[in-house]
Amino acid sequence: MQLLSGWGRTAWTAANVIDSTDPLMIRDAVMNSGDSGVISRGMGRSYGAAAQNAGGTVVVMNAHDDVKGPDILLDSKTGVLDVAASVSLDAILRISVPRGWFIPVTPGTRFVTVGGSIASDVHGKNHHKDGSFGQHVLSMTVLLSSGETVVLTPQDSPAWFWATVGGMGLTGIVLRASIAMLRIESSRVRVETERLPNFDSVIEAMSSDGQDDLYRYSVCWVDLLATGSSLGRGVLTRGDHASSAEVKGDEPCAYDPRLHVSAPAWVPNGLLNKWSIRAFNEAWYRKAPAKRHVGIESIPAFFHPLDGISRWNRLYGKQGFIQYQFIVPLAQTDVLRKVIETFSQAGVASFLAVLKRMGPSNLAPMSFPTEGWTLTLDMAAGIKGLPELLSRVDSMVLDAGGRHYLAKDSHLSPSAVRRGYPRLEEWMATRQEMDPLGTWRSDLARRLLLVPTRRIK
Repeated sequence: MQLLSGWGRTAWTAANVIDSTDPLMIRDAVMNSGDSGVISRGMGRSYGAAAQNAGGTVVVMNAHDDVKGPDILLDSKTGVLDVAASVSLDAILRISVPRGWFIPVTPGTRFVTVGGSIASDVHGKNHHKDGSFGQHVLSMTVLLSSGETVVLTPQDSPAWFWATVGGMGLTGIVLRASIAMLRIESSRVRVETERLPNFDSVIEAMSSDGQDDLYRYSVCWVDLLATGSSLGRGVLTRGDHASSAEVKGDEPCAYDPRLHVSAPAWVPNGLLNKWSIRAFNEAWYRKAPAKRHVGIESIPAFFHPLDGISRWNRLYGKQGFIQYQFIVPLAQTDVLRKVIETFSQAGVASFLAVLKRMGPSNLAPMSFPTEGWTLTLDMAAGIKGLPELLSRVDSMVLDAGGRHYLAKDSHLSPSAVRRGYPRLEEWMATRQEMDPLGTWRSDLARRLLLVPTRRIK
């Protein structure tokens, strides 16, 4: 047995871990699993317990740096990528960017696998323009709990395909996928940065009736500790891939995503607290230009800034941290303001709080994004009164017709998921078709009652 946690380093549990990318070994592990079932795991970047299975089997499908030629097949003419699910977005970018292709949707870290990206249906700064990851998947090969391997497409097997997108690994194990990539001219991003003084100015700048739809990528850092007339102030960054003409040098697609520093192995609890983060927030806000500024940034700097710090999740110490993400409909800006006020009044310090405007939802019943405002923040797990605070915010979000992102969840109740995901019963019926014995199980799924109480033999 091996102890595992999510990226937030909370709720550690022990499981029988099998580390393999070999489809035959994976099938054998599934067919010989015990009563506690199986869940697959990529690079462990889900913040909660989505890739943990207490007392059961966890199949770690992470190609690490051992990526072989057949694992990544990119058609340089069409941009169609045929890739093993165990391959990370980092490995893909190292191959695709120099050839003029980019992943159509990337989350805030490139250290996630293709399989994990599908299971969580990850989204990025371009959801209002390009949707989520699953919308760019052309087909996927999935191992069912029966041991059978099936190829799913949105055209030929829509119910099973969309149940797997955003299905948190509870319909089967994705072994391989075909993805439509995005053509780019350079490895740089043309970025516009602007400092906004309060919540109203942030919402006005990011609203769909303004200029936001002119940009492929848009995200706003929000100061959750600001109060009074500065409540909700932020730094808005928007942009698109730079043309080759905008990039200096002879190699416009040169790509170097090296890590710069590593967080120390031991950090005391409380290093990131209200006072240290307040100082950081003030410096970060003042550093941003008061008037709109246009600059050229690298892909890692714009899309994956935290990846420059190896194991940055250690910064909260042994107590770990909670990542909390919700979405409310576009018309519910008053609720969004109230949530920000609630966190501000509670003095909750968030090292990274970001706001995005999301576009329409896709066909996946359990995909998180819907048209609305999504706020993501992290906070130390040891904050006094945190469960009660989050419960209050949960009620605000759900009463407004919103929901929470399961890939980051560490505390939701089963009833909250049922209120937030109105197509849950439809998904559970499809999941039952795909896994009648209830083989796929995780700590998250058991807590939220997404799978039967016991595996059927």
